[in-house]
Amino acid sequence: MINRRHIRVKVMQSVYAMLQSNSDNLVKEEKFLLTSIDRMYDLYVLSLSILVNVQEMAANHLEISKKKYLASLEDKKPNTKFIDNQLISILKESYSIQNYLEDRHLNNWKNDNEFIRVIWDLIQKSETYAKYIATKESGFTEDKEFVIAIFKDVIAPNEKLADYFEDQNISWVDDIPFVNTWVVKSLNAMSATKPFVLGELYKDKSDQEFVLELFRKVILNHEKYDEEINEKTPNWDTERIADIDLILIKMALSEFLHFPSIPTRVSINEYIEISKDYSSQKSSFFINGVLDKLMKQYTASKRIKKIGRGLL
Repeated sequence: MINRRHIRVKVMQSVYAMLQSNSDNLVKEEKFLLTSIDRMYDLYVLSLSILVNVQEMAANHLEISKKKYLASLEDKKPNTKFIDNQLISILKESYSIQNYLEDRHLNNWKNDNEFIRVIWDLIQKSETYAKYIATKESGFTEDKEFVIAIFKDVIAPNEKLADYFEDQNISWVDDIPFVNTWVVKSLNAMSATKPFVLGELYKDKSDQEFVLELFRKVILNHEKYDEEINEKTPNWDTERIADIDLILIKMALSEFLHFPSIPTRVSINEYIEISKDYSSQKSSFFINGVLDKLMKQYTASKRIKKIGRGLL
């Protein structure tokens, strides 16, 4: 499921897009934001289904080899350990995945199966695969460890696959690392005795509401935040401050003032970490300094009102 960190990243991207385009259609931009998050779930399911499609391709190749006119002993009695992998078989039998792919018309691996072929070729050439098929008998634990290793070492870092995903949806570029981690967590949690069921996109209703609430607070208050930021950065021309830095500061200010259950220190830490991935090397120090000054000002004027977990 999507976490608060990635929700903040998606909101940041949408705020940036809206401000850069000078759009005033809040409803349209909110719809785009929610669609972007929904499409991330598509990427997650497609990434899981790569494993199933690779296994199916491997099975087809074995069947073709058996029918060769001059089939070798290995062709006639091939090692079927990979096509019998228990974890991938559970994914293949998952009605949850099947229904999602059908409902969303995600036919990527049927229409673009050359990418499945690339992944299958790389798997066969890997040391992990060689060690795995060296013995014919195995259990679910070994099957799981193999699949996770293959996903981490072959599928996740594949640049051609990443380029393909980017061509399908530009917003997936920033989602890929998060989704890859999500896939590994899902594989780790799988059991030999339970069917695989896709989880919810959001942890709970509060996370789902957090998306639009944060986006709206930043957009509706960004001009007022500009004034307050300018007061704390007298030696900085606003145009010299990176757009992303300003947006991250405004998002943190929104959490200070409008999200009573989120501790101020949590907000500061989250946006400092995001700045390390999306802005300059010095941004984290700048953002921390500005937010610290504004937090102290807001606290002294009693504008910050935290309750529950927000008091921690």
